[in-house]
Order: sequence, then structure tokens, then C-alpha cells
Amino acid sequence: MGQVAKSGINKYEAIKKGGINMEKISKKEIKDALSNVMHPEISYNLLKLGMIKDIEFKENKVNVTLLLPFLGIPIKEDLLNLTKESIRNLNKNIKIEIKTAEINEKEKEKFMKMAKDGWML
Repeated sequence: MGQVAKSGINKYEAIKKGGINMEKISKKEIKDALSNVMHPEISYNLLKLGMIKDIEFKENKVNVTLLLPFLGIPIKEDLLNLTKESIRNLNKNIKIEIKTAEINEKEKEKFMKMAKDGWML
């Protein structure tokens, strides 16, 4: 199963213990955290695969869109949980909303090429 990569998480160890004020978290920090989310079956992270889109945050809430090759993908819940975990590592009190959508044909073509190159099973 995929996991949140260990590298980069140490950077947030102090934050995980008590959390930080959401106003101090930048979009870059959220992207950095998400860049540690590895696809469970492909040796690339979700950002590199083009599966994370529309990162928005305000006050204590983060909204993210998770793009899927097809909506019925069997590992959908795993991907959602890994994504939430990576954001929650920044601050345990963050409210997280993850929308899912199907990637378009151009994105799917790129995704499938990367999947073929990085397939781990």
C-alpha cells in the first residue's frame, strides 16, 4: 500500500505535536506535505502524477481536488486517506475537504504513461 513518504515528514514533527495556527501554513507547505504522498501502486507521488489540483485554504480549512483515472478506482479510499493524513500532519485541527473528479483524456494519457513507467506490482 502507498504511504506518506518518511522524508519530509520530520520537517513537520514539531508541528504534529501541537499543531500550528493555520494562518502560518503556506500553500507551499501544503504542497510539500502532499508531495510525500506516494501512489500505492506506482512509484510516483500524487502531485507528480497530476492527481492533486485546486489546493485552497482559508483559516482552518483546506480544500483539495483529487483527480482519479476513473471514479470507481478500487484504491480511491486509500488515496483519500493518504492525502488527508499528509495534510493532517501539518496541524491535527485542520478541517479537510477532498473532492474527487475524473481526470480528462489528456491528463489520463499522461497519467497512464507515468503509471506504466512506475508500476510496482
